[in-house]
Amino acid sequence: MITTPYHAKYFAHELTKRYSSNSIQKFVAAISDAQVDLNPHQVDAALFAFHSPLSKGALLADEVGLGKTIEAGIVISQKWAERKRKILVVVPANLRKQWNQEIADKFFLPSVILEARSFNEELQKGNFNPFEQNENIVICSYQFVRSKAIYVSKIDWHLVVIDEAHRLRNVYKTSNKIAKSIKDALAHTPKVLLTATPLQNSLLELYGLISIIDEFTFGDLKSFRTQFTKQANEHTFEELKRRLEPICKRTLRRQVEQYINYTKRTCILQEFTPREDEQKLYDLVSDYLQRPNLYALPPGQRTLMTLILRKLLASSTYAISGTLQGLADKLAATITKQQTTALYVDDIFASHYETFDDQLDEWETDDEEETVVEERSYTSDEIGEIRKEIEALNEFKALAKSIQTNSKGEVLITALEKGFEKLQQLQANKKALIFTESTRTQEYLKSVLEMRGYKDEIVLFNGTNNDPKSTQIYQEWVKAHQGTDKITGSRTADKRAALVDYFRDSATIMIATEAAAEGINLQFCSLLVNYDLPWNPQRIEQRIGRCHRYGQKFDVVVVNFLNNSNAADQRVYQLLDEKFKLFNGVFGASDEVLGAIESGIDFEKRIINIYQTCRSTEDIQLAFDILQKEMEPEIEMGINITRQKLLENFDEEVHEKLIINLQKSSDYLSKFESWLWLLTKYYLKPYATFSDSENSFYLNQNPFEGENIHKGPYKVGKKNIGEKHDSEQHGNNENLYRVRHPLAQKVIVRCKEEILSLSELEFDLSGSDKKISVLENLKGKRGWLQAKEISISSFEVEDHILFAGIDDEGYLLEPEQCQRLFSLSAKMVTAENSISAEVQNQFNIHFQSQQVSLSENNARQNHSFFDEEVDKLEKWSEDVRNSIKLQIKELDKEIKTRKTEARKLLNLELKVKEQRIIKDLEKRLAESRYNQYKNEDDIEHKKDNLLDQVEKRLKQNTFETELFTIRWKVK
Repeated sequence: MITTPYHAKYFAHELTKRYSSNSIQKFVAAISDAQVDLNPHQVDAALFAFHSPLSKGALLADEVGLGKTIEAGIVISQKWAERKRKILVVVPANLRKQWNQEIADKFFLPSVILEARSFNEELQKGNFNPFEQNENIVICSYQFVRSKAIYVSKIDWHLVVIDEAHRLRNVYKTSNKIAKSIKDALAHTPKVLLTATPLQNSLLELYGLISIIDEFTFGDLKSFRTQFTKQANEHTFEELKRRLEPICKRTLRRQVEQYINYTKRTCILQEFTPREDEQKLYDLVSDYLQRPNLYALPPGQRTLMTLILRKLLASSTYAISGTLQGLADKLAATITKQQTTALYVDDIFASHYETFDDQLDEWETDDEEETVVEERSYTSDEIGEIRKEIEALNEFKALAKSIQTNSKGEVLITALEKGFEKLQQLQANKKALIFTESTRTQEYLKSVLEMRGYKDEIVLFNGTNNDPKSTQIYQEWVKAHQGTDKITGSRTADKRAALVDYFRDSATIMIATEAAAEGINLQFCSLLVNYDLPWNPQRIEQRIGRCHRYGQKFDVVVVNFLNNSNAADQRVYQLLDEKFKLFNGVFGASDEVLGAIESGIDFEKRIINIYQTCRSTEDIQLAFDILQKEMEPEIEMGINITRQKLLENFDEEVHEKLIINLQKSSDYLSKFESWLWLLTKYYLKPYATFSDSENSFYLNQNPFEGENIHKGPYKVGKKNIGEKHDSEQHGNNENLYRVRHPLAQKVIVRCKEEILSLSELEFDLSGSDKKISVLENLKGKRGWLQAKEISISSFEVEDHILFAGIDDEGYLLEPEQCQRLFSLSAKMVTAENSISAEVQNQFNIHFQSQQVSLSENNARQNHSFFDEEVDKLEKWSEDVRNSIKLQIKELDKEIKTRKTEARKLLNLELKVKEQRIIKDLEKRLAESRYNQYKNEDDIEHKKDNLLDQVEKRLKQNTFETELFTIRWKVK
């Protein structure tokens, strides 16, 4: 297609139009840019989140596996495009890196993880509020928001996303300090909450979550209890559903099965029996950890450190020996320097157990006070005890070092052979991801596998990735991708990407520590080996989710190891498998189970308590029986039914809407991508070589001097998720070209800014391979056409491109005819001098008519937004009034009851005491009645303030820009 400067200017304005909040087209740019497939339920959810410019956010509660992260990513991407870039993502500590990577990989957006170290570094650079990040999305944990609430509250956030938001559902309880602190710090911000379990045990949880988003959806807690939890009739139930509909959205897996192909997961259990020396080491270390007093471990962190030591002990003798050595050395330093070990012991654990800092962060709770470590001197008796502890640690270490072969490691080959055999049956790639919790075990497994025939087929992945082979892989990767957008400039991120590419293209096995469970996607691998199994179900789900995720084409095989001589290990596995159902089925743990255990930390603490306190098999079995009984699903059938009625729509209703949205979104996306391609071909023609068959081009010369734009191959569209590209030349080295790519942005700006003089364009309808019925009657005719952009600003800004056209016989063209002309090839024939006053007058009348229609539509839409807000405020004020009336009624009733009972009393002393209570109640009643009028004023004042804010934004302002005028003819 031959494109003219007029086509280019029109396309450029179409590509940058701003749409209303409730328009599907609003997110087309975000979707076209994102490396995700178009799924209608995700677009629908993103649209729902801020369907009104007055919306304060939404609770997105899709079932597990439907891509709530992508839904939030679309919203984030749109905000970013609107240059609303103060964005905060609050997540569990163990999901920070995953979000960081997903935002970068799927939406090409920069983000920074704020934690203690990076926060302090920012302070040292002179940034007095490190949350103030103009060109980075901020990601941090729940605990970090709580600890830095004063900093968080100072930022006027454009958007806050809270993942795993069910952790905040008990915010209405005064004891929940973390949730209350986060709610207060973010009270003034628009929010999107993500959770698969919005309602677990009580309707009050819904009240808590909704109150975080919008305090005016319901009245106070007392009125909510009275109205919705105590009166379980159909009328109040329908009212509750009506209140929730504008703010809470839930989609079910069965509603979207036709759009998403979910694979299954299946489990292989590999048992092993420790040898005598291994069992001896286990028993000795276990007895040591059960001692009432240990000098090596600081009391405030003993539970967590005991957990880690037990995990390292179960991992390998190599993993535990280094830690034992470190603890012995620190105790020796304690004697020499007379300093407490707590000042150093964190370093020992962090060096042997990569996720120590994350787990330390996660284990903070409302009830735990920060441990203050004080230096002190030790008595001679204490020094003697410390020396004995050092001797014990050295004995354990010597035994561990003497054990060169681990029975668990010996059966790894057997487990892999079983797994690869299963992959062959599935016709899946021969790839295996092996997880261990120790870097020392990682090295041990590498040596075991290399000796068994896998030399040169292994890649390691951990928190540092600084081994010689990883460094070599990274250097070769950088060389291969030099001059492309694939290189981010972050050595850490690029090295991770290089190792993943190497695993996909060259290696058979990746041996990974927990670092690989955070933020990398390995859909091309469908065999996952839990060499060391975490006790936290959510960490296990996160691991399996690296492979068993959207884009996986095969069923995923999960291999687990089990010590068949350890009763406690066997019961832990039973819980994870049978109760949490992590290892079989289309998904793993259900919404209900993952929601019930909150963060998984409490479950870990219960498990370690059993290991620490139970010494006999009988004690272990009894303790696990009790725990298993407590872990039975706590959800009553009534809550299941309530959740379905409140939050789940009828399948037919959802299905029909999704089909319509999919068609609309696909149509808009197709147009959008076509405009971008044609615009790019027009502007870059002198600088690039284009391949229409593959929608790709090779940039021979950078057209924008001074801009960091790479020469080389560019590909328009999505990359194949999880698949190897056809070749190194055609795949890995390509820059992904998209509307927000720096090159595309410069092209769009230049085309928008071009000032076009009056010319005649000849549109080629005869040579078009498309049949465009609306243009058939224009063939052989000539006329005039003018284009304008109208921007209407009220609650939000909307752009509209208006056309006015007329033929030489005086007939006006329909706006659609004008638009469709620009889907034809055209060439500039001659320059024109001017348009006649008569034609321009007709155009002005036509433009005025279209503009009036747009303004009326905008006003109707605004009234709809306004009415929704007023309705919400009316309901809120009614709730508050009813709460006050209820309080007065209850006080009045209590006074009458007490007076009746007081008359029956014979004891004068008790009678006097009761009268005093009655007098106090009467005083409270009088105050409540007085305050009722004051509260009425407060309610009306709040309503007036909110309505004033809305009214200020109601006023329409209109701006118009003429784009171009042409003389046209159609051949």
